[in-house]
Amino acid sequence: MLPKSLPSSPAFRIDSKTKTSFPAVIHSFFSVQNPRAWILIIVLFIQILLFFNLRRFPTSYPPPHHRFPTRLALTQTAAIQNGTVGTAFNSSPTINNNDQCGSGRVYIYDLPKFFNQEILDNCDNLNPWSSRCDALSNDGFGQPATGLAGIIPENLLSSWYWTDQFVSEIIFHNRILNHKCRTTEPESAAAFYIPFYAGLAVGKYLWLNSSTAKDRDHHCEMMLTWLQEQTPYKKSKGWDHFITMGRITWDFRRSQDEDWGSSCIYKPGLRNITRLLIERNPWDYFDIGVPYPTGFHPNSYSDVINWQSFVRERRRNALFCFAGAPRRTFRNDFRSILLDQCRESGGSCRTVDCGGARCFNGTSAITETFLDSDFCLQPRGDSFTRRSIFDCMIAGSIPVFFWRRSAYSQYQWFLPDEPGSYSVYIDRDAVKNGTSVKAVLESFTKEEVRNMREKVIEYIPRMVYAKHSKGIEGVKDAFDFAMEGVLTRFKEQLQPEFHKWK
Repeated sequence: MLPKSLPSSPAFRIDSKTKTSFPAVIHSFFSVQNPRAWILIIVLFIQILLFFNLRRFPTSYPPPHHRFPTRLALTQTAAIQNGTVGTAFNSSPTINNNDQCGSGRVYIYDLPKFFNQEILDNCDNLNPWSSRCDALSNDGFGQPATGLAGIIPENLLSSWYWTDQFVSEIIFHNRILNHKCRTTEPESAAAFYIPFYAGLAVGKYLWLNSSTAKDRDHHCEMMLTWLQEQTPYKKSKGWDHFITMGRITWDFRRSQDEDWGSSCIYKPGLRNITRLLIERNPWDYFDIGVPYPTGFHPNSYSDVINWQSFVRERRRNALFCFAGAPRRTFRNDFRSILLDQCRESGGSCRTVDCGGARCFNGTSAITETFLDSDFCLQPRGDSFTRRSIFDCMIAGSIPVFFWRRSAYSQYQWFLPDEPGSYSVYIDRDAVKNGTSVKAVLESFTKEEVRNMREKVIEYIPRMVYAKHSKGIEGVKDAFDFAMEGVLTRFKEQLQPEFHKWK
């Protein structure tokens, strides 16, 4: 008996006389002679296509977690840095600001003005000899370097200042205030900046015979007392905190009361805080070496490109040079040996006598000498580093080191990984035993010298601090690389495999 539910449609009716089977009916339905079957198939096919394509259409624009193509991600533009692509890529949407701050955001402590602004306000009293107000003016850049007129291109003169070598605290503070990843909510921060002008504060007491250990530690102790009451510090014990200390690390490492400097770095409250210094202790994880401030503060990408072109094309008449003064109070003074070799070089070496304070914060003679020389000799200064290292390289001259600690273990975030690609190392003991610096430098071919100079020129942006408080449009400067390094470091410290000691 046939089931009552079987369709009565002619296409499904079974002829009782012929007793046609059910499979045969199905086969008949899907045969090419049946137009209704093909209509049904086509309708179903269209519905399937519409279903899958509609799922691909966004409900909003841009979609969540939108990422730009690699071409855009690799292009350094101010539009990207400021959170939009605007005129750089006309058809592109606004960049999600979170995408630019993948390593985290920065919170700046609102320190009492006693620790920064009041120090600047008292610039007349920051050293025993003279006012430092001119040196600290123009957001720390100092007075315009009008004396360089005729030495550097006229269109770049406005980017040059007589900048003091100990003003990185001011420069970093101004830049972080305008940083693209700054947050005013500590709960959302991955890094906490302490805007304490430690170097300027202690500098007042370094040269006073009447100053005591308590005087030199006063500002630092008060700052740490304040800091240790802050909730973010209590949570991390300083591991996600950083500070700029605008002098060499040894100025903050006094072991005994009668010794030089402050003992700030040895204070328990500063133990886990990352410190940006112009010279670091290579064996201290928390010390990071950053470039000395120099006189060149480009205001635009074109300033950088024009300066790089200028130093690349500069005709250099001297093989090497030395700007400095002998340390006559030192036994077997190494600088005197270098000066003697310069005098005996037969005109291959140029010197600038920096006796007294003649070269303080740079002079036109130093800049011109570096611009005219293939190599510049960089013995250690009062410590292992010198500002002259950066003055030299910014002028496109190739540095010659005699102590590895003068650069190679100092500025890893800012200089090439391979020392021989941009510099020459000559062991100081070999020079003391008669090795001729001139002979070593003459052994390099013109092609080798050209390649080293090109590497120096390539890294100039990493060694300078931009004039504008928001940085240089289209290129990263020393500040940008320092901030990237700090944020990356803090992100790495959160990984389970990172070991934090107590």
